[in-house]
Amino acid sequence: MTLIAIMTVRKDAIQKFRSFESKAAVMMARHGGAIERTVVVPLADRTNLFKEVHIVTFPSTDAFSAYRQDRSLEEIAYLRNEAVVDTEVMIGEEGPNYQPR
Repeated sequence: MTLIAIMTVRKDAIQKFRSFESKAAVMMARHGGAIERTVVVPLADRTNLFKEVHIVTFPSTDAFSAYRQDRSLEEIAYLRNEAVVDTEVMIGEEGPNYQPR
């Protein structure tokens, strides 16, 4: 399964956000998941915020559910709560490859 997560993050809490994401990536790996790619998007109208987009994969919905229920994730949730003001998650599937051959 492929997830697209779009988080709006406080710039003044960027270290907490990076710490959370690094630790969450280790937990994802325990369940077969991975943050495949990230993109940082500055917000011109809000200098104190930015968006970070993550492409995340898990081998199955069960693996994703196991990650979400991992008690270790609860232990670091405070880092995320202090840094992230909004999150949008979309579940998709692998799309076509548009790379030239």
